[in-house]
Amino acid sequence: MKILLAGASGMIGSAVTPYLTSQGHEVHRLIRRQPGAGEIYWDPEAGQIDNFGLEGFDGVVHLASMPWPMRWTTKTKELIYNNRISTNSLLAKALAGCQRKPEVLVCASGMGIYPDSGDQVLTEDSPVGTDFLAHFQCDGEAATKPATAAGIRVVNLRIPGVLSGESLKRNMGRMGSGHQWTSWISRDELAHIIEHVLMKDSLRGPVNPVSPNPVPNAEFSATLSSLLGRKPGLPMPAFLLRLILGEMAEALILASRRIVPARLLTEGYSFLFPNLEDAIYHEAGITV
Repeated sequence: MKILLAGASGMIGSAVTPYLTSQGHEVHRLIRRQPGAGEIYWDPEAGQIDNFGLEGFDGVVHLASMPWPMRWTTKTKELIYNNRISTNSLLAKALAGCQRKPEVLVCASGMGIYPDSGDQVLTEDSPVGTDFLAHFQCDGEAATKPATAAGIRVVNLRIPGVLSGESLKRNMGRMGSGHQWTSWISRDELAHIIEHVLMKDSLRGPVNPVSPNPVPNAEFSATLSSLLGRKPGLPMPAFLLRLILGEMAEALILASRRIVPARLLTEGYSFLFPNLEDAIYHEAGITV
């Protein structure tokens, strides 16, 4: 496939690009600076994109996002929201206007679209939440509708916490009670999933690219520390997390989301690293 990738230099994109290339795909990058060979220009904040350059792709993968601040304020929430809507909307409308449209648009969303649900198992058919994070993700997914209306197959990836080399360096202890469910995915697994949804014509709409084995936060922290041979970090009480991070602590850290990849499993995806231990060993480069 000839694939256009937005967010190629990010944490996820930097794994997706070489993986897709290794599988024989031709990958071009959507960038915000002067483009070179294999690159196409866009500036979502200014509403600018090289419409002619978008012609002729088989698939488009949109992973681009702004860095998130450590604490949400009214201003930062507005920036986060506007960035998601402007990028999704600009790209979806531009692709819808192409003479030769891509067959598929794979667009990053997030697990925060689901509410804090305790021990309840969440699938792509579960109700969405009502807080800022859910509102932001819902409107981001809705912004891709011009592409769907134009006949492009759109997949909204509701991405959880991603295990990567950098994330493994954080010596985290239990967060809050530690009972809340943590949904996760290996970064390299996510690259495989993205190729799978690009190629699988029957997949469209929301898809949970998560391990089929979520774990409680306390187990996640203990497993990570044990396998990497280090002492667990200090437990962080819920009140302290709320004091430091405010609303974001409740939405991203203390909320319990026991998410499963129902649609991927139904459509025949076979996980490379279904268990947390295997994923940590792989991402840390540990041979067992």
